[in-house]
Amino acid sequence: MSLDMLYQQIILDHSKQRSGEGLTEAQGLPSADNHQYNPTCGDEINLRVTLTEDCLKIKEISWEGDGCSISMAAASVLSEMAPGRSREELQDLIDQFRDMLRSRGTIEPNEEVLEDAAAFAGVSKFVARVKCAMLGWVAAEEASKEAARS
Repeated sequence: MSLDMLYQQIILDHSKQRSGEGLTEAQGLPSADNHQYNPTCGDEINLRVTLTEDCLKIKEISWEGDGCSISMAAASVLSEMAPGRSREELQDLIDQFRDMLRSRGTIEPNEEVLEDAAAFAGVSKFVARVKCAMLGWVAAEEASKEAARS
């Protein structure tokens, strides 16, 4: 199986069997919600970041959304990758994902850092789809900042 086919399979698998789908209660822990909408295609997502009690790490990312397989799969991948990371580590991950997607294919993904998110490298060649892939990640970025202030 080629790397491109493997990447396509990861996106298809996450779009069908989504991780983190369905907003979960924060159980009294610091949390924040964020809504993102892509007016170009109509994709939207509501995402909740729940922090640990000391606000130092991401406990959970849950979400609900309606959109293309790329936007739903990207949110699913993020919800698997984020728990246990510090807010700074999450921001670094988001920054690397954003840089890869905006590179128009010129940046090879660091698979050790991006893990399954590296599967979205091919999306960078389709400018109209970059926002779809970033939708949940931008929501997580904003909700993480807000949760730390709560």
